[in-house]
Amino acid sequence: MARDTGPKCRICRREGMKLFLKGERCLTEKCAIERRSYPPGEHGRGRIKQSEYLLQLREKQKARRYYGLLEKQFRTYYTKAAKGSGVTGEELLRMLETRLDNVVYRLGFASSRAQARQLVRHGHFHVNGRRVNIPSYQVKPDDIVSMAPGSSAEQIVRDATDLTASVAPWLQADHDGLTGKILKLPERGEIDTPVQESLIVELYSK
Repeated sequence: MARDTGPKCRICRREGMKLFLKGERCLTEKCAIERRSYPPGEHGRGRIKQSEYLLQLREKQKARRYYGLLEKQFRTYYTKAAKGSGVTGEELLRMLETRLDNVVYRLGFASSRAQARQLVRHGHFHVNGRRVNIPSYQVKPDDIVSMAPGSSAEQIVRDATDLTASVAPWLQADHDGLTGKILKLPERGEIDTPVQESLIVELYSK
């Protein structure tokens, strides 16, 4: 499976904000944004000429990297969102939020989306009692996400729950039993993704 294997902290510096790609490290003073808040590269401290296209592109890149998707995957999600009956930008975020790897992360069962993706790929989670190892699997309201019985990753997951301050309002988590329930599909106000989805829609609408 293709994936971005480059330096994670470099990505956060390029977008100018914490995307929480490295879990616990992002909460410490070792975070690259804390030490070097300017973009990476030789001309990172130079002045960048802003343009409408640049703002739209940066917003799309930020969203794509936040959820850990490749360009083709992100474009596919946008195409599906555009064909829906709702507001395109909100539909896009809703589909990204209800990916299984993101739900595992939002429930507090992983310290980062990358870790959540790996745990799902290795079959450490069940959905409604059935093993699912597809990170892009779309969960639905009333679905139950649980730790696979006898999973060797249980301690890793419990360590992650210790770092979790809160769970998204559209989810319900039982950190003792390592289970979670999807209460409903998220509304835009319940999604704290730091992007302006309208700029992404404008970019792809050209």
